[in-house]
Amino acid sequence: MRTSKFLNLTGLILLVVGVTVATNYVVDRISGSSPVDGNSFANDKIPASYANFRNVGAAGETDFTVAAELTVNAVVHVKVKSEVQVSQFGGRDQLFEYFFGPQFRQQQPQIREGAGSGVIISEDGYIVTNNHVIDKSKEIEVVLNDKRTYSATVVGADPNTDIALLKIDEKNLPYIIFGNSDSLKVGEWVLAVGNPFNLTSTVTAGIVSAKARNINILNSAMPIESFIQTDAAVNPGNSGGALVNTRGELIGINTAIASQTGSYAGYSFAVPASIVQKVVSDFRKYGVVQRAVLGVGLDEVTSKLAKEKNIKVLAGAYVAQVSPQSAAEKAGIKEGDVITAVNEVEVKTVAQLQEQIGRYSPGDKVTIEVVRDNKKLNFKAELKNRQGTTSAVTADVTMDVLGASFKPVDSKIKSRFGIDYGVEVKEVRKGKFAEAGIKAGYIVLKINNLRMTSEEDIKTALESVKDNEDANKVLWVSGFYPNGQTAYYAIPLN
Repeated sequence: MRTSKFLNLTGLILLVVGVTVATNYVVDRISGSSPVDGNSFANDKIPASYANFRNVGAAGETDFTVAAELTVNAVVHVKVKSEVQVSQFGGRDQLFEYFFGPQFRQQQPQIREGAGSGVIISEDGYIVTNNHVIDKSKEIEVVLNDKRTYSATVVGADPNTDIALLKIDEKNLPYIIFGNSDSLKVGEWVLAVGNPFNLTSTVTAGIVSAKARNINILNSAMPIESFIQTDAAVNPGNSGGALVNTRGELIGINTAIASQTGSYAGYSFAVPASIVQKVVSDFRKYGVVQRAVLGVGLDEVTSKLAKEKNIKVLAGAYVAQVSPQSAAEKAGIKEGDVITAVNEVEVKTVAQLQEQIGRYSPGDKVTIEVVRDNKKLNFKAELKNRQGTTSAVTADVTMDVLGASFKPVDSKIKSRFGIDYGVEVKEVRKGKFAEAGIKAGYIVLKINNLRMTSEEDIKTALESVKDNEDANKVLWVSGFYPNGQTAYYAIPLN
């Protein structure tokens, strides 16, 4: 469970995960701009509770009683037990560390407990929560508002959006229907429903302060941050809870707060329902998110950039780089273009562009509007997956956890050092490699004493460790840098 502060945005952003107990330590269909079927999650019918309220007439815009009554029983308490590795020190450990570095400190497992919230989205027990609530969990317990308790399984978890889908074995459950987060307006009243500080079924109200906020908190390879910002009070334990409109429809999943103390201090952030619905639908169908990639490097359009590049528009996403063989390159998009719309949906920032592309799947065709030489142009792009194809990705152990890309070792390096195996680290992003201190250019020779000859070998080693029932899931990596410096790393996967 992550409860520490993130030092982004002047160190004020926190994921609002539940209180750590251990030591120290909805049915409006998504708008036409979205390819997601609004009926994909038990939304082919309206629960009787919603129908009854609608039959008698909706409450006034500032009357929150209807929304509270519709949603409070469908928000659950998610309790988790996680196993973490704690360094053990002693004379032997210190001597071992002296020779092999701090990566080789002996690690001992320790169980820690935490809690968050979740939202029932179907009567047969599917529950949405945050990825960071259940990340690295060994046991997940779901407690309903009526105190019934269930063991939950993880259907899928996506660190790129911080969304996870759980399942409990039960029928005829109350659930919240998806609303249209696209139609949400700044200044509109919203309610946050969750379990802050282990206080069950808490409802707070506020307004939408902003949309499409990027606050740089998701530690993943391809983060999508386009948060709904509100001033509804959200505290530790609210993570994974519901953000609903005055009709009781789910328009977001509460995820983070801005705080200097770890408690609510004015603003909170939620993943919009448009993204949530795409992610959970993919989990149901494929077991993994189908991430569409346009293949561009982006910068925000600022007045300074506009002046430097002679750009007449101050809204959109500036294309700083186009990847070879990408969807963007094949469509005709070039470096220096400013993307201003996707399928006629206006995008003013990089976050909005990421949100729009994030709604689609590999193989989907979209129209990209750009400004080039101060003229508007339209391009048809067929989106791809990260592997550069248009096919669906199946559920598998992902290499994203390592946060690195690889390439074959250059023949000159092999000849110079007299080796006939090894894999070079091409790039290091956020992930396990970066956390361990591995840098680009490192030659991986062995993992867990097995020779590495290709990226597939690394994937196989990763799979074998993650499937191992042993509590200590560690990649023991040995290799060297092109300057001849030998380096050893221990990478815990727990």
